[in-house]
Amino acid sequence: MKTTVAPPVVLSIAGSDPSGGAGVQADIKTISALGGYAAAAITAITVQHTCGVSAVEYLSPDLVARQVEAVIEDLHPVSVKIGMTGTASTIRAVAEVLRRQAQPNVVLDPVLVSTSGRTLTPRDAVETLCAELLPLCRVVTPNLDEAALLIGHSIETPDEMAETALALSRRYGCAFLVKGGHLSGAQSPDLLAENGRVHEYSAERIDTPNLHGTGCTLSSAIATWLARGESLPEAVRRAKEYLQRAIAGARDWRLGRGNGPLCHFPCGLEDTHCKP
Repeated sequence: MKTTVAPPVVLSIAGSDPSGGAGVQADIKTISALGGYAAAAITAITVQHTCGVSAVEYLSPDLVARQVEAVIEDLHPVSVKIGMTGTASTIRAVAEVLRRQAQPNVVLDPVLVSTSGRTLTPRDAVETLCAELLPLCRVVTPNLDEAALLIGHSIETPDEMAETALALSRRYGCAFLVKGGHLSGAQSPDLLAENGRVHEYSAERIDTPNLHGTGCTLSSAIATWLARGESLPEAVRRAKEYLQRAIAGARDWRLGRGNGPLCHFPCGLEDTHCKP
């Protein structure tokens, strides 16, 4: 009788995007495409589409924490991806569960603002995020604006990205992947600081109107490769490769009137459950 090995469970703690391009919907697609089993705890309901976010309603901290605890107690996730956290109270509630139910592979995408510029994490919650959640993480994945907010000054060059990643890693005791997608140039650099060492990843920029959910997708991909047993540097490398294919696969799509979604099931993806 053939024995089927269950896929590793990856828990996404994130907000809901009804357009399907970001948030928990993007996380579920990414985790599934890369061979994981996706579970989800919703932190907020958003009203958004490809042109931006028009409303956010946060779920109660108790309800969010109970979702997280239910998944951990029954499904025993190997990795946890955290996206939009919302209020300070929710952050504290999630952190309490994660401290009690120790999770070695927490990947945090600090969703502080949307691509359209709308604030998604209230100002009073940022300090709580830094104090409560960052020390529990394996890796944090801020973009340049988010990294600048965390470090306290602007970041304009790859050298400054490396310095920031190292400084934040030392400050919070976890790895930091500072993403350079907002820099100019033909290449998009990301810099990972882990244990005092910097790893550089670069990808060619793709001319496309569809980049909605790239941060959610990358962090979920990292969490999934960690769940599949890869080291952090290798998980980031493979996640970057997947993101590049997801961006390229949707280059000619015209879904919505604004910043369109990615192709989360790109053809030709090797060593995954993805089918052409």
